[in-house]
Amino acid sequence: MFSNIILGEFFMNMNTNKIYLDQASTSFPKAPSVAKTVYDYLSGSAVNVNRGGYLAAYSVEEQIFETREQLLRLFHFSSGKGKNVIFTENITTSLNVLLKGLLKPGDHVLVTAMEHNAVMRPLVQLTKNGVSFDRIPCDSEGNLLLEKASALLRPSTRLVVCLHASNVCGTIMPVQEIGNFCQEHGLLFILDTAQTAGTIDIDMEKLHLDALAFTGHKGLRGPQGIGGFLIRNELAAQIEPLLSGGTGSASHSEEVPAFLPDRFEPGTPNIPGILGLHAALSDLEKASGNPENSYQVSMESIFAHEMMLTRYFIEHILELDTDGKFIKVIGKKNTDNRCAVVSVQTPQMDMAQAAYELDDRYGIMTRVGLHCAPNAHRTLGTYPEGTLRFSFGPETTSQELDTALHALAALTGLKS
Repeated sequence: MFSNIILGEFFMNMNTNKIYLDQASTSFPKAPSVAKTVYDYLSGSAVNVNRGGYLAAYSVEEQIFETREQLLRLFHFSSGKGKNVIFTENITTSLNVLLKGLLKPGDHVLVTAMEHNAVMRPLVQLTKNGVSFDRIPCDSEGNLLLEKASALLRPSTRLVVCLHASNVCGTIMPVQEIGNFCQEHGLLFILDTAQTAGTIDIDMEKLHLDALAFTGHKGLRGPQGIGGFLIRNELAAQIEPLLSGGTGSASHSEEVPAFLPDRFEPGTPNIPGILGLHAALSDLEKASGNPENSYQVSMESIFAHEMMLTRYFIEHILELDTDGKFIKVIGKKNTDNRCAVVSVQTPQMDMAQAAYELDDRYGIMTRVGLHCAPNAHRTLGTYPEGTLRFSFGPETTSQELDTALHALAALTGLKS
């Protein structure tokens, strides 16, 4: 067991001696005011909400309400209200609530060939109860071949659910075209924004989204353990709650409340997580310096920085190894329609060993394997071995990437 002292020393060393290139898994460092906000709540008045009839509880409830309002602004959900923002523990829980509460035997679903298991495992579970799905094909760079979707439609097709960007190779899906396709064919549209929320501007109204699932600990730079979904009233009315219990409301009844957000938020919420997310969203909003544009200016700046790093990293790998004999870039070789996730393979070296050596010898933290997206790897031609993944954030520097490039070249036998 690590003692608190040892853990403290480890994280201090992480700040000074480590290079963190695993932002697609979770962001680090967190937004500036997150840790203080969570600490102040837990050490000050860690009261519950929707239960206490006193000022401290009402104050926390107000901050939670403000967080819902922030998320409405972030995702341009102008027709929604605070009640249409539902908090869960993460995006996986959100997708389970949406899919398992909505789909019935006989329903058919379309997904992309690049989906994460947060979508696929619930759907595969549901096939045992008579739900079916088809994958819209993607090419070897992860680009969606939407023109092939019409042929997959059935009279029972009810929904398209997909990720916004691949967590394996960074390719961004054409979500506006998917939204238009759903409108044309009368389909529901649910979007998984795990890799894009906080980095790319997402407009629920323009995209014709019925629900949007988000997580707080990646691009939004909040704490782990907090996520949720935004949902239209029409869809919410069709979903049977996955969980039920006390909400602090309608306590005279043993029936699940019919109104939002209580219908999907039983039990004590993750208040430290919500308040930490509130702080992260406030930092993102303040960074824009433009109340008219709210989050957009700061997200554009973050995205531009991350694309500069992505371009720099890929171009230098291709310069080091033009034929991919030692370091092979998987997916796109440019920054068109992608986020800051770059996967490589090391044909001359076991990738798990490479990841270990990067950390042990150079202090570079990455992720290796299948990244919870096996069919994405089948599509990219990297199954079953997977990839070594590098992902960048707003505080990643080109100097850190130089170190990573030097380390990769040294480990794989290339000259840096």
